Formats: sequence, C-alpha cells, structure tokens
Amino acid sequence: MIKTTVIIPNYNGLQFLKPCLDSLAAQTAREFKILVVDNGSTDGSVEWLKVHGVSALFLPENTGFSCAVNAGIRAAETQYVILLNNDTTVESGYIEALERAIGRSAKIFSVSSKMLQMRDPSVMDDAGDMYSVLGWAYQRGVGRPAKNYDKPRRIFSACAGAAIYRRDVFEKIGLFDERHFAYLEDIDVGFRAKLAGYENVYCPDAVVYHVGSGTSGSKYNPFKVRLSARNSVYLNYKNMRAWQLILNSPGLFAGCLLKYFFFVRLGFGKDYLGGLLEGVRTAKDCRRVPDAPGRLWVELKIEAEMIFGTLLYFYEFSGRRIAGIKK
Repeated sequence: MIKTTVIIPNYNGLQFLKPCLDSLAAQTAREFKILVVDNGSTDGSVEWLKVHGVSALFLPENTGFSCAVNAGIRAAETQYVILLNNDTTVESGYIEALERAIGRSAKIFSVSSKMLQMRDPSVMDDAGDMYSVLGWAYQRGVGRPAKNYDKPRRIFSACAGAAIYRRDVFEKIGLFDERHFAYLEDIDVGFRAKLAGYENVYCPDAVVYHVGSGTSGSKYNPFKVRLSARNSVYLNYKNMRAWQLILNSPGLFAGCLLKYFFFVRLGFGKDYLGGLLEGVRTAKDCRRVPDAPGRLWVELKIEAEMIFGTLLYFYEFSGRRIAGIKK
C-alpha cells in the first residue's frame, strides 16, 4: 500500500532535479509516489521533466512556495505527504524513517528531518524549527556539529524543506497560507497544528543534504527580507489571541528593533521596515485561528515553548560556527 507522496516544488532548479530524484530512486522504501510541482520555470526544467517522464504539475507562473506545495497536497491521495526542496539529496532510508516516525502516534502532525549542509555534512543545517518570544523563528542546530543532534525530540514546527505531514490534518487546520508566498509558512502551519492539539517532532534518522538558498540564490536579499518581515506580523496576528499578543508585545518589539538594526548594517533596513509596515497594514485581511474549547491551556504550553525557544536560541547562537536566523 502506498502511504506517501513526495512533493518537490521547483522553480528554475534544473541543476538540482537529477541529483534529488536519483537519491529518491535509491530508497529502501519502494512504495511511494513522486510529484514535482513546477512553478513556472524558464530554465528548461519543464522540458526535462517531460522528457524523463517525471510525474509533475506545471503551474503557469511563479506562485510562491505555499501555493505550489498546496497544489501538490491537493493532488496527493496518500495518507502522508513529504515536502522536499529541490536542492537536496536524501539518504537511502529517508522515507522509511519518516514514515516510521509519524506512524508512532496519530497526534503527530509533522516530522522534520535531520538536514545537513551539503558543503560540509558534519555541520547541521536544520534540526527542526523553533520560535521565540522575540518573534524570531530559527533553525535548531544550524551551524553546529551534526553529532549533537542524534536524538528525537519535540520541536515547534517542522522545516517544510524536508518534512512529512499527516495529510488529513490539513483538512482540519487549513493548508499552507498562500498569502505568505514564501517564508515562515511552515512555522505558521506548525503553530496552527499545535493550537489544534497536534505535535511536531524531529527525526534524526531521516538524513537530508541541503545546498541552501538554491531557489532564492542568497541568504539575504531585499525580496526575502521584506517578505519575511511582513509574514512575521501575519504569523503572530493569526495565531495569538489578544492576551498573548499583549503579553509578548515587549519581546516582539525588542525583537523587531534588534532585527531592524541588524538589517540596517546589511543595507536592508528599509526593506525590513517596509515589510513590517505592510504586515501591520494588511494583517486584518488574514484569517485568524478560531477559538476552541481548552485553547487557553494549549496556549500556555505554547508560551512556555516560546520562552524555552528564546533561551535555546541564545545558547546555540553562542556556539555556532555559522550564524543564521531562519528565513
């Protein structure tokens, strides 16, 4: 029985497609589907996929990460979906490990992979995503020794660049928010799942090698900085009720201020500020998570996770070989 569809969003990633698909062809698990969602590529990806007979959806233009993966999730008919960046390769036991991890409990919504840096696999790229009271989302473990991240654990959210999801939960909490276009959409969907009573976990046995910024081409650029700033406003407005926004407002303000000065130094201060202002101006158009019985207890647990995430960020930052704030 086929339980999983691997969905690979692609935008002008021709150079990455063959290595990624070759690594999937070498899986110990043989019963799974592959679906590439091409986001209006102009680099020959469309022609290559057709010539090689790869199952694919072809979108007419670049609609963003969220829209592309949503198209794949809607088309999938399997119990699970794996979202996998095109600039990755995976070890042979990757799919088997993710299916085993998510199958341990019906309360697990997503499982994040052990993402290693392609250029130096001894260094972590992502061991699951975390969130803080400063409003900062970040990759747990980024830039730190990979050997330190060999134990499974709960995380705030799975990194959508390499993670498995329980497909029927999307029907309850909604798909990835297409208003985000890209960036922080995985934190948002993980937050919504937690509010609905589900868990997100990290699986060290599912190993992925990641190039990083394979589509956007750089760690920071005006488009990414502006979009991330805007989406950070959406993320908090949608998932936090008034009391939590008020409680966290000093931390969120401090986090925005620190990031603003950080981006000023890099020459992106106006882009960051513009994104924040756009987010404040348009947040009212976002759909907030509806209230539900028992939500306060869940929110208190999430608040504790965010406090822990803040402490963990500063602990990990002090020991990183490569500094990196998530998206």
